[in-house]
Amino acid sequence: MATKFADQEFLEMLVKALVDNPSAVKVERKVDEMGVLLTLTVDAADMGTVIGRAGNTAKAIRSLLRVVGLRNNARVNLKIEEPEGGRGPRMGPSMERRTSVDDVVDDLKL
Repeated sequence: MATKFADQEFLEMLVKALVDNPSAVKVERKVDEMGVLLTLTVDAADMGTVIGRAGNTAKAIRSLLRVVGLRNNARVNLKIEEPEGGRGPRMGPSMERRTSVDDVVDDLKL
């Protein structure tokens, strides 16, 4: 069993308290010359909760991780993984790219 570090345990505990599916929360930890990278994976249904309105929840989590990192003399960064089957770019049917001028003119029904 891999040992968990303070930053990894903290992130896991924090996110599990926020989400509806805590069993789906996974945190991977990598260390390189840039510092510590924590990669967070959550259930697709919980992405909105973790990111929050205008990204405010994710910003708050990153701020807290910076504090944990300072206490352990490390720079801690957070990457939130896009779940399988994620939304991708936000383009509704009305915003799809048109392939030709004829398509646009047909839609106008002149």
